[in-house]
Amino acid sequence: MKNNIFKIASLCSLIMTTSCVDIDTTPYDTDTDLTFWGKPNAAEIAINTCYPWLTNPHEIFYRDAMSDNAYSNKSDASYPAFIGNGTFTVEDGFVRGVWSGRYGGIRLCNKVLDNIDKVPGLSETLKKQYIGEAKVLRAISYYELVIRFGDIPYFTHTLTIPESQSIGRTPKETVINNILAELQEVLDNDMLPESYDANNLGRITKWGAMGMIARIHLSQNNWTELEKVTKQFMQDSGCELCSTYEEIFSPDNENSKEVIIDVQYARSVREHSNVLDMMPPTMGGYCVVAPLQSLVDDYIMLNGKQRTDDGSGWTLAHEFENRDPRLASTIVYHGHSYPGGSPIDTESGRDQAFTNGGATPTGYYTRKYYDYNLVAGGNGSGLNIIYLRYADILLMYAEAMAEQNKLTEEVWNKTIRPLRVRAGFTEAGALDFPSSKSKEELIDIVRRERRCELALEGLRYTDIIRWRIAEDVLNGNALGKYTGESGSIMMNGYRIIEKRKFDKNKHYLWPVPEAERLLNKNLGQNSNW
Repeated sequence: MKNNIFKIASLCSLIMTTSCVDIDTTPYDTDTDLTFWGKPNAAEIAINTCYPWLTNPHEIFYRDAMSDNAYSNKSDASYPAFIGNGTFTVEDGFVRGVWSGRYGGIRLCNKVLDNIDKVPGLSETLKKQYIGEAKVLRAISYYELVIRFGDIPYFTHTLTIPESQSIGRTPKETVINNILAELQEVLDNDMLPESYDANNLGRITKWGAMGMIARIHLSQNNWTELEKVTKQFMQDSGCELCSTYEEIFSPDNENSKEVIIDVQYARSVREHSNVLDMMPPTMGGYCVVAPLQSLVDDYIMLNGKQRTDDGSGWTLAHEFENRDPRLASTIVYHGHSYPGGSPIDTESGRDQAFTNGGATPTGYYTRKYYDYNLVAGGNGSGLNIIYLRYADILLMYAEAMAEQNKLTEEVWNKTIRPLRVRAGFTEAGALDFPSSKSKEELIDIVRRERRCELALEGLRYTDIIRWRIAEDVLNGNALGKYTGESGSIMMNGYRIIEKRKFDKNKHYLWPVPEAERLLNKNLGQNSNW
């Protein structure tokens, strides 16, 4: 049952409150510091306003469309389709939305940290906790900015208008070092509890702070430090994998021990409807973001072989048989169904691929994050959006060890093997450590495992950027399902969805939004933009 504080949202603002705060309370941002911060519950209200900025369904569901995992035909400026095909500019709406949204979240965290000492009657325990939460949430926003833009404005207090119009950019390395130091400070000073009661689910924990340290080290390929923090996490956190893959995203299994950081939602209280953007028309959806063939092809066979390997058993006529079970849990293909539903027909009718009316533009629909309550109610989903989960920690540890040529059978059995067992693999070829593989082959196995385990969770774009393979996977034709047809819109029988380009001299960093540079002449611009 969802009854924690993050479920009670104001009808007219993003402020999230406890039951003792009227939903019509004026947002503190429009109040004066003298009247707001003098209230006993000011710190609680203020820190709660920071959480909606952690992430959102729009960002998570659409980010894979910037990668070789998915495609979006939504050409609205607030969507990332232009990033995926390489045509985005300094005026791109999605890019500016990330910049302004993240700095909006940072501003709210800074207001908490600047003013929390003014709150009357606040216990030292809660004060320390709220400071820890604000610092972790701020670090998350800075992390999301620095991996996209490189050098960025960095500040730890609420800027005045003149300051915001004159501040320059801080080097990326300095920002990374600063947020890592601040996260470590949160851990060293025990600012956050290891868990919360039922009324406070969704708040940042000690393990959320440690998980973010790991994710930041991953983004910078800091393998030695990543090994240390993920190993400690695995030993101490008490986190566990869900018993089945589908359980992770089930409405009946939220707040499980696998979830480290998420954004909380609740049916009829705080909902999101973005999941409809990935579903077929016959189920109330209007599909504008859909998986690509490249993702489908990367799921291995039940025997552990890639589909193109000798002896894999794969055939085009039976392309979805004997595949990694996570494929069927993540993607809906012709004849496959959603849990409890009828088979989806992508070859005729309302759900037919490549037609108008909201049908899939690639031949596939997304199954992950399906919420049966959504169809029953027909409006919004109350399913929580996961930002970081334990499987990611295991994969980070495996990658750190592989990159250091330290991926042994012992490490494999703590990381890749349990993920595959949980997924439903049973054959030795998939479960046993491939001892004959080279370092490079093991790295490739871990990367593929990461892609398939975390598919469509908003992480693939960041991965191909840090691996520096974007120019390899984001140039050329993005393909949809095989139809066997020929013609100018086909490639070897596969439907060409769009022509993509990635300029390695330019696109590894996003441009500073032109609208921001007009407001602040000191921001400068990234190379070749």
